[in-house]
Amino acid sequence: MKNQQLFLASIYEPKKLAAFRLLPIGKVFQYVFLFVLLSTAVSFIRFLTGDIELFGASDELIEYAKTVGGLLYPMAFVLQLVISTFYLFIRVSFFGLIGLGLLFLLRRRGEYRHMWRTSAISITVPILVSILLDVTAVPTRFNFPVTGVIHTLYLTMAAKYYPKKPKVQTNQS
Repeated sequence: MKNQQLFLASIYEPKKLAAFRLLPIGKVFQYVFLFVLLSTAVSFIRFLTGDIELFGASDELIEYAKTVGGLLYPMAFVLQLVISTFYLFIRVSFFGLIGLGLLFLLRRRGEYRHMWRTSAISITVPILVSILLDVTAVPTRFNFPVTGVIHTLYLTMAAKYYPKKPKVQTNQS
């Protein structure tokens, strides 16, 4: 399945979003890394244009940046790439746990690995909204709660398409 198909289905089709739990993990990683690169690129462009400061821009850091010179930019890009990777994978894992709770509440079958994959694919809209909020200078404190609600809604819609748990029969003699 192509990343374009994953992208469109993750936005519009919760039934397919639930079916993506069966995708190979390599394909899911590839899809998540596309968003890692996107968020890194946006952050790095904002850094290059002076839209954001480097870690609060203390005097020592500004002095160090002058001594490093041109190496500052590749170092900043690599640092932003590492931070974005760490953030997105922690976020996917956290919402995978929330999704596991949703499966329990909705009485659906599924394991953490299934919900982790669904969470990874359903991160599409929350990350796009997060980038939009970040670029439009909405205060950072609103970013995670807003995107968290969106991510949870997508997980809930997908969880409804997971298979139902079988009913337990009791033996009555």
